Amino acid sequence: MSEEEPGLEYALRGKAWKVYWLLLKRNCPMSVREVQRALHFSSPSVAHHHLEQLLELGLVRKEDVGGHYRLMGEVKIGVLRHFVKLGRLLFPRYFFYAVFSTTFYIAYLLVLMQGFTRENLFILAFGAIVSAVFWYEAFRFWRLKPI
Repeated sequence: MSEEEPGLEYALRGKAWKVYWLLLKRNCPMSVREVQRALHFSSPSVAHHHLEQLLELGLVRKEDVGGHYRLMGEVKIGVLRHFVKLGRLLFPRYFFYAVFSTTFYIAYLLVLMQGFTRENLFILAFGAIVSAVFWYEAFRFWRLKPI
C-alpha cells in the first residue's frame, strides 16, 4: 500500500465512492446530469460536489469542451482490490478461480473418473469444496460493490 492510499481510502467513501465506481464501470466521460441520473442523486449539485471532490483528489479530469468528467486512472483501494476489469466489466478475482476450479472439476468427472474408489471420492469431495468456496467468495465480493 502506498503512502497516499490510506488518505484516498478515507476520502473515497460514501457517494464519492459510488461516483468513482460508476466512472470506472462506464469507462467514458460523463456529465454531472448523467451521474445524477445514474446514481439517483436528489439533485445535480450533489453529483457536481462529488465529481469536484474526485477532481481535487486527481482521480478525474474535467474536459474543456462539454464539461464532462473522465476518469484519470484506477486506484486499488477498498473492495476494488478484489476486482479485475475486463473492458467495461468488473469481475471479482475469485470469479476466475471459481470458473477454473469448476471447469476442471467437471472435466475430471466426465473424462477421468472411472468408478468410486477411495481416491476418486476424495477428489470428488475436495473438488466440490474448493469450487464451492471460490463461488462463495466471488458472490460475497460481488455483493460488496457499491453499485
